[in-house]
Amino acid sequence: MTLTFEVDPAVGPALRDGVLALWADVSNAGGAVGFVPPVTPDEIRPALLKHLVDMARGDTRLLVGRDEDGEVAATAFLTFNTHPLMTHWVWLYTVMVHPRHQGRGYGRDLMAAVERTARTAEGFEAIEAIRLTCRGGTGVDGFYARSGYKEVGRVPGAIRVAPGDDRDDIIMLLPLT
Repeated sequence: MTLTFEVDPAVGPALRDGVLALWADVSNAGGAVGFVPPVTPDEIRPALLKHLVDMARGDTRLLVGRDEDGEVAATAFLTFNTHPLMTHWVWLYTVMVHPRHQGRGYGRDLMAAVERTARTAEGFEAIEAIRLTCRGGTGVDGFYARSGYKEVGRVPGAIRVAPGDDRDDIIMLLPLT
């Protein structure tokens, strides 16, 4: 079984609720996607709404992976830079694969779909690189490195997960040219 990926799917209640459920499930399984467990979909909703507003403005694009049942199983948001000196690269945010699907290579498939999108999708013609940040201490930087990303910076202790639990903010880049 593989995931089916779609760029810029129509956003309706089913997609919105599917992304919220995915985000909550990933967060509650310990995924470093902006929240600390326990978290509910209602607590995540404002972050998703920000992405949706950015999508409506054309600043952000959504990549969704669906499983064989058509359920949202993976996501990634690619956000264009609005600063005129940085329009040649995009940010990658909220990279998630549902915990029930992890260990099957779907993360690699998602990252390949992200790269393919940035190389070939309409609107990405001038994009030369993808940049992301990730939380240190999770091992996810190794996953991104295996996907071709290089660590280009690190801010020690920039992420406070809990009192006394500060993590590095790791900056990674995938050149496309």
